[in-house]
Amino acid sequence: MNFRVHVRVMPRTGLLDPQGQAVEHALAALGFGEADDVRVGRAIELHVAAPTRAEAEARTRQMCDKLLANPVTEDYLLQVEES
Repeated sequence: MNFRVHVRVMPRTGLLDPQGQAVEHALAALGFGEADDVRVGRAIELHVAAPTRAEAEARTRQMCDKLLANPVTEDYLLQVEES
């Protein structure tokens, strides 16, 4: 079976997020001062061939742990759906 997996990678809460701070300052300069606590992450979408949904999720977690996310500074969330 093929599964579409959406991975959302975000900096860990409490760690410095320079990109988020830059965006927050830029928004304030543009008149959007109500936006605060901005964090910038990334979204990754991939297709995974696996016999079951659980196996697709497990393989994607391995991908995240080894390459797609930095386990020291980032957290990730997975959403797995049949494609």
